[in-house]
Amino acid sequence: MEFCVEDSTDVHVLLEDHRIVFSCKNADGVELYNEIEFYAKVNSKDSQDKRSGRSITCFVRKWKEKVAWPRLTKEDIKPVWLSVDFDNWRDWEGDEEVELAQVEHYAELLKKVSTKRPPPAMDDLDDDSDSGDATKIYQEPTKCP
Repeated sequence: MEFCVEDSTDVHVLLEDHRIVFSCKNADGVELYNEIEFYAKVNSKDSQDKRSGRSITCFVRKWKEKVAWPRLTKEDIKPVWLSVDFDNWRDWEGDEEVELAQVEHYAELLKKVSTKRPPPAMDDLDDDSDSGDATKIYQEPTKCP
């Protein structure tokens, strides 16, 4: 979850098992306050926040990790100020099939790599390649008319 506030000061983030309380001042000195009741319980001990110049990012871990939430908040109504970053969206439905397909693909790659074949013949290499008589390859640059 990310609170987008440029040049924030006096940032306070209180993360509890069922809610988050966020407050700060923006660049104009206006105090901002937000309290969000989560849809379900989160692991407040394993969550953290990070402040940058333009935002405050909160990494919140759900208590039941593989259970999808229909929304972030406990309320049925989506607040106007809340938006979803679909670039970081993860859909848990069908995740097991995707992971299983990746494991099967990895196993096939390992089979291909581990197949023993005879080493290359290398009979096309010169024996006197380190005799110091290397041929210099150089092409004269062409002049433009």
